[in-house]
Amino acid sequence: MIQDNPQTLIASVQRALQLIDIVANAARPLPVKAVAHTSGLSLGTTYNITRTLIHEGYLASEPDGLVLGPRFPGLRTDAGEDGVFLAKVRATLRLVAKELGYTAYLSRYSHGEIYVVDIVACPASPGDQMWVGMSGGAQLTAVTKQILIHLSAAERTQYLDGHPSYQLGSDRTYNGHHRLIAQLDSYPKHTVEVHEFAVGSTCVAVPVEAPGVVASLAISVPSDRVAEGMEPGLAPLIAGLESAASRLSMQLGRSTFTI
Repeated sequence: MIQDNPQTLIASVQRALQLIDIVANAARPLPVKAVAHTSGLSLGTTYNITRTLIHEGYLASEPDGLVLGPRFPGLRTDAGEDGVFLAKVRATLRLVAKELGYTAYLSRYSHGEIYVVDIVACPASPGDQMWVGMSGGAQLTAVTKQILIHLSAAERTQYLDGHPSYQLGSDRTYNGHHRLIAQLDSYPKHTVEVHEFAVGSTCVAVPVEAPGVVASLAISVPSDRVAEGMEPGLAPLIAGLESAASRLSMQLGRSTFTI
């Protein structure tokens, strides 16, 4: 982890980022003089920095002022979606782990597979039973089930064809997936899934939906907090999880991610 040490910060980089931020928050193109006035930098310094930023493509010069350039992350046509997606997800997972006190997971459906995108651990949580990059595998978890509910019929069938058998606990197995599809079809879209993942560890999952995104936000809680499927003690955790998932859905909705 990089430590924040003010003595090692590079002032020229800070000034460049400040100018980009000013232009990014302007409703209209800004003349360099206006950028200098807003930033508090001298006109000469502002000209030198903006000239460099224009050369590198982070700003662009229009007849009436400066606008964001084609290399600005939100405008790049070749920008990697994974990094942007991860940044949004990580902030939510940190908040969930801190506020709810349990390890938080984000899984998504992408290119025909369900896999864990990111995990933020919490010391109070039971031992992690998932890892980043883990695919749906053979076990039908709350996370996997939650995502399957939100797939189209064709996507669901294709996915289940590649995972013909799901283990539901220690001694129950689905052979084929017709029964499972019928079960999933009967579920409401905004259901909360609670499912034991391993001995002593239960996963609680809620949906995350945005254009191009089918995902699930989940926490791992001790199984003794779950009784008869939905114990009252889980209600505050579910409410917090649903609130975080809703905020994340809105954040992701501002960008377009392909699946």
